[in-house]
Amino acid sequence: MQKTTSAIAIAERDRALHGQRLQDGAGALGVSLDAGQIGQLLDYLALLVKWNAVYNLTAVRDPAQMVTQHLLDSLAIVHAFTTARRVLDVGAGGGLPGVVVAIWARVANPALQIDLIDTVHKKTAFLTQVKTELGLSNMRVHTDRVEQLRVAESFDLITSRAFAELADFISWSHHLLAPGGAFLAMKGALPQDEMARLPAGWSVARVCPLQVPTLEAERHLLWIVRAGGEAGTDAVAEA
Repeated sequence: MQKTTSAIAIAERDRALHGQRLQDGAGALGVSLDAGQIGQLLDYLALLVKWNAVYNLTAVRDPAQMVTQHLLDSLAIVHAFTTARRVLDVGAGGGLPGVVVAIWARVANPALQIDLIDTVHKKTAFLTQVKTELGLSNMRVHTDRVEQLRVAESFDLITSRAFAELADFISWSHHLLAPGGAFLAMKGALPQDEMARLPAGWSVARVCPLQVPTLEAERHLLWIVRAGGEAGTDAVAEA
């Protein structure tokens, strides 16, 4: 009995430490999170750690590192979704940034609906479990190739995190982007070569360096729009 109690105490202590790191990091990013959102993010972290042991959803194994490299890294871009209504996360994998955006939006932008798509069934099975356990009614999951996805209403913003080269990202998913919408590509070091190889008719409207608390690595968010056009959504204009 003592061993079980001790194990529970350690788990609770770690959750508190992760929660404090998450709260501090979000504050440094200018992102407001209430206790419910912090709790949901920690529940998501626990599910990610549990499923990762079997399904290899991420190469990061240490939960403390996941807080920085996954949760805070995703929170660094949520301001871009402040007024968005329809968002698609392509190559969603373990749910980054899509699940984090969904949790944030429940309070910050309740009108936002985010769809997550991946071709790998074990990953979308995990995302479906996250949706169910966390009650994320603003999130939908698709198991499909993005170039084959068809939806009734196109998306204001289409995002990805280390999904593919920019040219492929756009070529495979541009049919899903609403007029005046934008692609948001999360990258590490600035991909100058990829930017030079964008498909005809597309251009980089903005490059936003990201400063993720306690992460000593380059991060950039690229806004890509139809060439010659304005990035028409309020989300792009205000980012």
